[in-house]
Amino acid sequence: MSETWDAIVVGGSAAGLSAALLLGRALRRVLVVDEGQPRNRFADHMHGVLGWEGESPADLLRRGRADVSRYAVTICEGRAVSVNADDESVTVELADGTAVAGRALVVATGLTDQMPDLPGFAQRWGSTVLHCPYCHGWEVRGQRLGVLALSPMATHQAQLIRQWSDDLTLFTMGTDVDDALRARLASRGVKLVESPVVELLGEGTGLTGVRTEDGVVELDALFAGPTPKPNDDFLADLGLDRADTPMGDFIAIDEFGRTSHPLVYAVGNVINPALTVPMSIGAAAMTGGMVNMDLVTREFDAAGA
Repeated sequence: MSETWDAIVVGGSAAGLSAALLLGRALRRVLVVDEGQPRNRFADHMHGVLGWEGESPADLLRRGRADVSRYAVTICEGRAVSVNADDESVTVELADGTAVAGRALVVATGLTDQMPDLPGFAQRWGSTVLHCPYCHGWEVRGQRLGVLALSPMATHQAQLIRQWSDDLTLFTMGTDVDDALRARLASRGVKLVESPVVELLGEGTGLTGVRTEDGVVELDALFAGPTPKPNDDFLADLGLDRADTPMGDFIAIDEFGRTSHPLVYAVGNVINPALTVPMSIGAAAMTGGMVNMDLVTREFDAAGA
């Protein structure tokens, strides 16, 4: 752990392991620091992942760890708490006091879905309270679906989820829905309920409906978009440029995943909450290749000097 690694990857879920795999195959010595809290740990199955359709996210990570272990990739358990960087190297301090140094840093720490303080919400997250119709829509197709408006993006989410069922209710939760948007939603049969939701109903992780201040609406599944909080506080000392997006404030990157610091890259949900597992894997693979190319360039520059 005292050596200087070619690359440090903070975050060992799908995106981080994908970047590490590309770097390992490029003969790079890579350290993956993983806290063991992937965003999709609440779901039993993944969907839309070619070759892994319906399989467990945990199984994907176990297989991914086995894949990278064939190369010069070391995985350690830990949590990054701060990062310092200059023009040549990056130093990551871990919660246990360990400091590790590398020639490049790939941030793949994902995000935390900040759930509303609504009785019955958290216990159903990933089962009958869902966030992505591409990940879960097929399984609840044709059923009684709801959308809980936790942000202005919920009206767009409702239009999207209408594809999977013609029995859809949008719970506005105070979100402003103007006359034009009401008419647009009504044109495809989307019902609006403006009475605030106060409780989710059902046994265990099952859902039978939601209770509003005015009564009960029967449902089989509820879609919601909790506030996404990127797990990037440990990067604060770097002062990286950020991007204000419709889904929140995230680290700004270029098309290859490079941040405003030339040695620091970011991939996966830490920079975009909309990325699914295969999207994160693909984007991180490209970023891993670019990190290697940057290292190659630096090595030729040094040799020529």
